[in-house]
Amino acid sequence: MSISGTVASALSGLTAAARAAELVSSNVANARTEGYARRTLELAPRTVGASGQGVQVVAVLRATDPIVTGDRRLAQAGAAERQTRADFLSGIESLLGSPEEQGSISARIAAFDATLIEAASRPDADTRLSAVLDSARGVIRHLSATATEVQRARENADGQIGASVRQINDALTGIAAFNAQIVSLSSTDRDTSALMDQRQRLIDGIAPLIPLREVDRGQGQIALYSAGGAVLIDGIRPAQLGFTTAGVVTAEMTLASGALSGMTVNGRPVAMTEGGPLSGGLLSARFALRDSLAPGVQTQLDTLARDLVERFADPALDPTLTPGNPGLFTDLGGPFLAANAAGLSTRLRLNPAVDPSQGGQLWRLRDGVEAATPGPTGNSRLLVALHDALNAPRPPTSGGATARSHAVLAAQIVSGVASGRLSAEAEASYSTARADALRVLELENGVDTDRELQNLLMIEQAFAANARVLQTVDEMIQLLLGV
Repeated sequence: MSISGTVASALSGLTAAARAAELVSSNVANARTEGYARRTLELAPRTVGASGQGVQVVAVLRATDPIVTGDRRLAQAGAAERQTRADFLSGIESLLGSPEEQGSISARIAAFDATLIEAASRPDADTRLSAVLDSARGVIRHLSATATEVQRARENADGQIGASVRQINDALTGIAAFNAQIVSLSSTDRDTSALMDQRQRLIDGIAPLIPLREVDRGQGQIALYSAGGAVLIDGIRPAQLGFTTAGVVTAEMTLASGALSGMTVNGRPVAMTEGGPLSGGLLSARFALRDSLAPGVQTQLDTLARDLVERFADPALDPTLTPGNPGLFTDLGGPFLAANAAGLSTRLRLNPAVDPSQGGQLWRLRDGVEAATPGPTGNSRLLVALHDALNAPRPPTSGGATARSHAVLAAQIVSGVASGRLSAEAEASYSTARADALRVLELENGVDTDRELQNLLMIEQAFAANARVLQTVDEMIQLLLGV
């Protein structure tokens, strides 16, 4: 080999070693950086004609496993969806309380029943009649507070959907921009690893929201599809998701009525139900919470409130009642209308006629809601009838055909929520464990600082060897010049 060829080979070795040392430094420095992929050099012999001329850097490679990364993203989306459902049901179960807990809805109904029995034993005692009102108010407050939280959860979900859509649109725009930059730099053989890392962080940021599949389009460009088949980005043209936040959500507002916004992709409506093109992630879980899960709980609460209203509105129970007028429990002080069942649990009120704080008379609990004058103070017939009405097996009008007491109806609702919560938590636990396992598997391709330092020692040896070649060539030239 000629002296010039030797120098060129040694210089190429020094360049490759310096570049490799730079990558080791970057790997160690970013060992804990989210979305960073370990870098390695791809080297190849450099030839000029038929003779070797050292080594050349072909590319900087990112150590990734697209299959594991794709599965991890899908698992994260599934885990986020199931955990959202479990968290909601857990919160509702906590608000309702288990039957044995003091202050639960079942305990408040039992307290209301107990005060009716106590008042019937001493119908002349105003303190016992007052206790009936207080326990009835406790039932009303509990139902109203729980229903209010259900609507707040729907309202929060609606707002979170809007924020998620903005995040997805911003991320897709950023991914499209990175696609364009990476293609441009790849055409000039420049390193695009840092841009790919930033693009991966954007993808990972929206992966829990929508289950994603990434497809390599060559030259570093990617396409993104939802697991349901929706095209989110292909090349440098991102899809545009549309959604309008309602701001305030009430029990009467539904997607079907047009009061709540649905999802669109490039202006076309997209169903967010199970099996839809964008289903399976946190975004669809928030739609499910707003449009089916929370309304389902609201319907059960309204069923409980309606059962309470209708049990005490029968003129056969209280002869003083005018047909069509409310009994002990009312819809904002007036009669309940079946067409206005949605949200009744938030509007449930005591009849003003029996409530001294609203100008009513306490003795009407004993003598009749619409009684004009007090009757005999020892007459307990109505109080006994109220107790019997609360415990009589009765099919709830809006909750099925099985006859049951009011307490049993409440217990079945609580049990249904608890059962749903246990099922959701089991699914969430499995999905989270799977996502964590895939995350660990993905991290195995990450930076191992011990291995990087071992590589650095080998790089130093290669650098020293090439430097020694240049030193030897220099000595030879100096010797020749000296001769």
